Amino acid sequence: MAHQLGLNLPSRTALGRDAFFVAPSNAMAMAMIDGWRGWAGGKLALTGPQGSGKTHLTHVWADLSGARIISAADLLEADIPALARGPVAVEDVHLIAGEPAAQTALFHLHNLVLAEGQALLLTGTGPVAHWGLTLPDLVSRMRGATMVEMEAPDDALLSALLVKLLADRQLTPKPELINYLMTRMDRSFAAAIALVDRLDAASLAQKRPLTRALAAQVLDIAPPRT
Repeated sequence: MAHQLGLNLPSRTALGRDAFFVAPSNAMAMAMIDGWRGWAGGKLALTGPQGSGKTHLTHVWADLSGARIISAADLLEADIPALARGPVAVEDVHLIAGEPAAQTALFHLHNLVLAEGQALLLTGTGPVAHWGLTLPDLVSRMRGATMVEMEAPDDALLSALLVKLLADRQLTPKPELINYLMTRMDRSFAAAIALVDRLDAASLAQKRPLTRALAAQVLDIAPPRT
């Protein structure tokens, strides 16, 4: 079989429901997204480590509900009343921990969305209590949100994530390469994302196929015996 060389093609991240791999570590989160019409108080806080699939699930929910998606850091520039006319997903709330004005904007958005009878999805890294929010009224609203956490990946999920990340870059790895990576990489979502970025960059820069030898170079370990 011919080797697959890296090509400088645009990365196309698949964010649809069919591309989301359901595993024990994220099944509860997926169930909550599917049952979004029944969220207590009309809101949900989705938490988990970087790269755990929060953005993917946010897009799945947007497809289901017609929600608009906005980063918490962009709220200051947003038309809050216009946003509140429909379901809204606010991503990376933890990133406005030191931004009082952005927290105030989120507080007003929260109140308007729920007053309009719409639904609100909030995402962040780590438990809501650790998001570092300091506006008392906003903190109290966050305490009232149901929280669902996406847990660290098991083998099946981490393997599927590697395949998906490579596919997003138009690369189709052989199963033995995935197994090789799985036994040598740091076992986290963030590590998988960083590793695929490095593999893709090395393949493009060196015009080499994506093989175990290239993976060994990227991982800085002795190359496998042939």
